[in-house]
Amino acid sequence: MAADTLINDFELPFQLYDVLDAESLCESSKFAEHNRGTFDAVLDTANKIATDLFLPHNHVADKNEPQFDGKKVSMIEDVKVAFDAFRDSGFIAGRYSFDDGGMQLPETLMTAVTGYFMAANPATTAYPFLTTAAINVLAHFASNDIKNAFMPRMLTGEFTGTMALTEPHAGSSLADIRTTAVKQADGSYRVKGSKIYISGGDHELSDNIVHLVLAKVPGGPSGVKGISLFVVPKYRLNEDGSVGIRNDVHLTGLLHKLGYRGTTSTALSFGDDNECYGYLVGEEHFGLRYMFKMMNEARIAVGFGAAMIGYRGYQYSLAYAKDRLQGRIAPNNKPEHDATAIINHGDVKRMLLAQKAYSEGGISLCLYGSNLIDRINTCEDETLKSELSELLDLLTPVLKAWPSEYGPKANDLGIQVLGGAGYTREYFAEQFWRDNRLNPIHEGTNGVQALDLSFRKLWQNDGLGIQILKREITKDLESINTPESAQLVAKQLPYMEHLHEVLVHLSKTLQTEKVITLTGNAQALMNIFASIVVSWIWIRQASKAEQLLGTTNDIEKQNFYQGKMQAAKYFIDWELPTIKRDIELLMNDNSICTDMQADWF
Repeated sequence: MAADTLINDFELPFQLYDVLDAESLCESSKFAEHNRGTFDAVLDTANKIATDLFLPHNHVADKNEPQFDGKKVSMIEDVKVAFDAFRDSGFIAGRYSFDDGGMQLPETLMTAVTGYFMAANPATTAYPFLTTAAINVLAHFASNDIKNAFMPRMLTGEFTGTMALTEPHAGSSLADIRTTAVKQADGSYRVKGSKIYISGGDHELSDNIVHLVLAKVPGGPSGVKGISLFVVPKYRLNEDGSVGIRNDVHLTGLLHKLGYRGTTSTALSFGDDNECYGYLVGEEHFGLRYMFKMMNEARIAVGFGAAMIGYRGYQYSLAYAKDRLQGRIAPNNKPEHDATAIINHGDVKRMLLAQKAYSEGGISLCLYGSNLIDRINTCEDETLKSELSELLDLLTPVLKAWPSEYGPKANDLGIQVLGGAGYTREYFAEQFWRDNRLNPIHEGTNGVQALDLSFRKLWQNDGLGIQILKREITKDLESINTPESAQLVAKQLPYMEHLHEVLVHLSKTLQTEKVITLTGNAQALMNIFASIVVSWIWIRQASKAEQLLGTTNDIEKQNFYQGKMQAAKYFIDWELPTIKRDIELLMNDNSICTDMQADWF
């Protein structure tokens, strides 16, 4: 692959059309205007814009962070050029209906589109993607007045969006937020409080910034039940809808992160002069429910972004390994023999295989999650729609947490492949790791995802989600009749039994005082569950690759398919067995973590 090739030419067609059969979505009335030709044209456009305008300034923006002079934020001009090209392409509205000015494209395809931009430049990509996430909330929950005022210009990128949840004293503990919103006679609210770590919270890329702010209305219920959601624009709108005077929301400072340095990370102050106008989304006290709609979709995006940054680092280290000459391999291991490319050394192959398994496994996992959204949105069978929705809800913590844990691990291995060069800023491997290190924290830390899975998602609706997942996995595994993939199935099945045993045991533990142990062991359960799910995702890829291998004489395609099968074998043989430790810990209700006392550290 050339250095400026963001994604292997075979990768997305394989995932979309061979593994997911995304072309069949065009059989539904919603996507009937499209076909594979339009899908490919959209992907080609994304690839070109990302390669030509996002990729060149990725490392430039990392070295030249946005600056705040006390009045406004400035950043390198390349960011706005790229953002404007993204706007003009119509991608912000890509998944929205033709009536809304969108392209009415499937979620599966739009997720694939984001792959090019995340691989090219995740920091600049954050601005339009945060906007898309904010639009999703307004589309589902806002009044027509709010929609009409803000959505059209957000869909075109004239306005951008953010979500403002975190406060200086309250990270994931949203029950403890202190920002307030007091209702006025005209129906608007006055918002007062502080928010921190707000990505894209201030910049000059758009005419307005629409903040979605969590706040509490005085007199409401305590805790999370008293949280409401408000639209708080940077600039108020005039009666004719034009951009008016500055709202009472101000940037108090930029934060300086390890990675994603091109994205402004902001501390915002609302209502210093008691003139911060906010507009209620939906009903009072339902704000967290609305925001989770945004966050659940954002969690898939975070996981996919982590997989893509991991993939970019993998491709970068792969190119280096093919080019870097060092050492010799028997029988040509005498001093007079030529040095070999390091890709020929067994341990380098191991590190590259692990990166491939992590990143391409994450890509396939998140595309499966996006395809579930499309299956739900086009399903006419209400029972099946409900079942698929439950499955998506169950998998969402995994879709976020697994790629965002293993994407950075892939980038760490990418640094190792480059050796000393990987640790220098003259090479790009270290930035990939820095950018990706944010994702285990983003949109609910991975620890929060593990708790969500362990205490809620696995058990809700009498375990319907896990029943549907088992049905989906069983259907896939029973249909496999290719010999090498069948061997992988045979290795996977015992772990399915182990998962069942663990869940039966934990269902009893949850009814006893030993339930406390699961607060410390939730990550072990995530490891077990996610590893089994990703093994299934890899078997799906391997089976399709094995089927296609005999249908082509194209050497490059044959190599691609062989690589898929080998990565699947690696994951099943090297990664899946590591969960035996976690199975033992959970079956024994291991209490070492929860028994540890603060004073003992």
